[in-house]
Amino acid sequence: MERPKDLSITPRTAIIIIVLFHFVGLVGLLVPATRPLFLQLVPWHLLLMLLVIVLAHKNFDGKFVGFMALVFVSGIVLEWIGVHKKWVFGDYAYGEVLGIKILDIPLTIGINWFLLIYAAGVTMQRSRLMSIIPRVIVGSLLLVVLDLLIEPVAIRFDYWHWTDNIIPFKNYYCWFLVSAVMLFVFEKFGFKKQSIAAPVLLATEFVFFGVLSLVGLLGS
Repeated sequence: MERPKDLSITPRTAIIIIVLFHFVGLVGLLVPATRPLFLQLVPWHLLLMLLVIVLAHKNFDGKFVGFMALVFVSGIVLEWIGVHKKWVFGDYAYGEVLGIKILDIPLTIGINWFLLIYAAGVTMQRSRLMSIIPRVIVGSLLLVVLDLLIEPVAIRFDYWHWTDNIIPFKNYYCWFLVSAVMLFVFEKFGFKKQSIAAPVLLATEFVFFGVLSLVGLLGS
């Protein structure tokens, strides 16, 4: 299944869109007067990032679509188990910011899982690590560190919230384990080496949530 060339974007275009919209979103969330508007735009931002990554992916085919669907569905199922059974991540519930929910799980959280796994997978793919296991481990650790930055922002802006406002250690080791399994699946799908766009998305997420976390910490 080949994608028409006019539906592709260059890595440069993808990077410009990723950095620009994260910068605008960061400013919008930091300014109290514009924060309510930009919180409403969070689901649309995730959809835009999905579109950019899909259009920037080389060799768009059924394998890529299958991987995307697999991670999306797996993410939704895992989050349902986490929210309703408390077996994964801990005792938490989603707020309203991430948009439309099915069975109390925002559909955008499946998109977010895909974006993070794909971005970490491509980052490791482009690294100097030559074997699968080190790439999976390092990629999973990167995503755990990113979650450390995301958590205070998510709580502050009602992405989700934890019972008694306590983030359990279980959340982080489950993040590592789930990320490791999904990154292993990424490796097994054997995508050809991808462009720098996905690693830029991952780095931009670190900056975006890092700044928001720091500002929140300084303002508390």
